Amino acid sequence: MNFNIKNTFITNLPGDQETENTRRQVDEACYSFVKPTKTESPELVHYSKEVAQFLGLSESDCQSQQFLKIFTGNEIIENSKPYAMCYGGHQFGHWAGQLGDGRAINLAEVEHNAKRWALQLKGAGATPYSRSADGLAVLRSSIREHLCSEAMFHLGVPTTRSLSLSLTGNKVLRDVLYDGNPEYEKGAVVCRVAPSFIRFGSFEIFASKRDNVTLKKLADYTLKHFYPELEQGTKKGYVALFKAVSERTLEMVIHWQRVGFVHGVMNTDNMSILGLTIDYGPYGWLEGYDKKWTPNTTDIQHKRYQYGQQGDITLWNLLKLANALYPLVEDAEPLEEIITNYKKMYSIKYFEMMKSKIGLELDAEKDLKLIEQLELNLSLTETDVTIFFRGLANLSKNLVVPEKDDLTFLDSVKNAFYKIEEVKGEILLFWKDWIGQYVDRLQKEELFDIDRKQKMNLVNPKYVLRNYMAQMAIEAADNNDYTVIDELYCLLKKPYDEQIDQEKWFAKRPEWARTKVGCSMLSCSS
Repeated sequence: MNFNIKNTFITNLPGDQETENTRRQVDEACYSFVKPTKTESPELVHYSKEVAQFLGLSESDCQSQQFLKIFTGNEIIENSKPYAMCYGGHQFGHWAGQLGDGRAINLAEVEHNAKRWALQLKGAGATPYSRSADGLAVLRSSIREHLCSEAMFHLGVPTTRSLSLSLTGNKVLRDVLYDGNPEYEKGAVVCRVAPSFIRFGSFEIFASKRDNVTLKKLADYTLKHFYPELEQGTKKGYVALFKAVSERTLEMVIHWQRVGFVHGVMNTDNMSILGLTIDYGPYGWLEGYDKKWTPNTTDIQHKRYQYGQQGDITLWNLLKLANALYPLVEDAEPLEEIITNYKKMYSIKYFEMMKSKIGLELDAEKDLKLIEQLELNLSLTETDVTIFFRGLANLSKNLVVPEKDDLTFLDSVKNAFYKIEEVKGEILLFWKDWIGQYVDRLQKEELFDIDRKQKMNLVNPKYVLRNYMAQMAIEAADNNDYTVIDELYCLLKKPYDEQIDQEKWFAKRPEWARTKVGCSMLSCSS
C-alpha cells in the first residue's frame, strides 16, 4: 500500500518547536508534531469503498493488516509526519482562546489523480491541544460521524468524508449526558478525509495574538492551495478569499436547511475555510418541523444553534473571520460589503431553495407568502418534514379541495402528520387554504405533474440519517453486529431513490425514540 505523500501544510507553514506531547499554549505555529496513541487490539468495523477508491486504495488494501494498523494509529505512513493543528475559536458566542486538534491527528496529505487529500484520525489520542481531555473517541460517536459524513455527501451537501471506522480494543470513560454518571464504552477511531481541515478558528488564533506574520503565511497558503484562481498575497486577494469563503459557506448552510440538518455546535472552530460540513458531533435531523429545535444538550437553554438560526449564526461566524482577516486587509469597507451581501443572498437563496422544494420554477408575486404560510402550517401540529416534502410531490395540480371537513385533500402528505386527528378546526382551515392556494399556483407552472414530481424528488430526500436510525446501528454494534451500519450506509448512498425494499426506513420517528438518549438530544461527547 503506497501513498504519494504531499505534505504541503507542514512544509509551507511554521510548526511548534516543542516536540514533547504535553498540554500547553503554542505560539507562532500552525501545528505540533504528535504521534497517534497505539491501541491494544484494533478491529476494522466498516470502510467506504468510494472514499478508498479516490485515495487510490484497492479493496485488498482496505482489508489488509497494514490498512488496519495505519488507520487506527498503530503504524505511521512511510515518509509522513503526523501532526495536530493549532486553532482557536468562539464557542457558543464567547472567545475560547486556543483550542486545536484535541482528539484529531493528521496522518498525512496524499495525492491521487491530481487531487490532494488530508487524512485525519479522530479519536487517536492526546495532543498538546487536548487540554484536560484524553483525546479518544467512543464507538457511538464514531458510528454517527462515519455514517453522517457519507450520507451528507450523497445528499449533495458539501462535507468532509469518512474512509474508515475501527474499534481500538480499548475502553473509554465517558459521561454521555454530563450528569456525573460516567461509564466505560468501546473506543473507536474514524479516518476523516478532506482537501484541508483549516477552520475559521485557524485564522482567529493568530489574529487574537496579533501574530500577523503567521496569519499572513496561513492566508497565503490557503490562497495558493485552495483558491489558486484568486489574486495571491495582496489585500485584494485576501478580500477575495473572504468573499469566496462566504459564498461557499452560504451554499453549505442552504443545503443544511434544504435537507433539515441541524449541526448543533456551530462554533467558529467547527467552520471549514472550504465551506465543508465539519465536525459531526451532536447533530440531528428535523423530525417534526420546529425552527427552534436544537439537538445539543449544551445548547438547550439558549438554543443558539437551533435550526431556524443556522443562517444567522453562519453570518456571525463569518463576521468573526472577517475580523481575523482585517489585519491583512486594513480596510473594513470591502469586508463589510461581503457581510451585507451575505445577508441579502441568504434570503434570496433560501427563497429559491424553498421554491424548489415545493416544485415552483416560475416567479409569482405571492410565492414568498405561500412559503411563509407553509412553514407556519407545518409547525401547527407535529409534522415530519422529510415525509411531507417527499409526499407533496405526489399532489396533483388538478386536486379539488372539498368544502366539507374531509381530509382526503391531504392524502399525499397525511403520513407526515404524527397525529392526523389534530388536523381539525382552525388547523384544518389553514391547511385547506394553503393547499387551495398551492394548487392554484401550480396552474401557472408549465410542468406536468410527473415532471414536477421528478424535479421535487431530486431536492427532497426520501431517506436521511435520523437519530433513531443511527442509534439502532450503535446498539447493534455494541453487540458486535455491524450489519445495520452497512445497511444504513448502502441506503444513504441513494437518498433520493425510492428503494422500495427499504421502505421501513421511510417512516416517522417511533415513540420509543422520542426521549431516548441518542435519539432526541445529544451532548458534545456524542
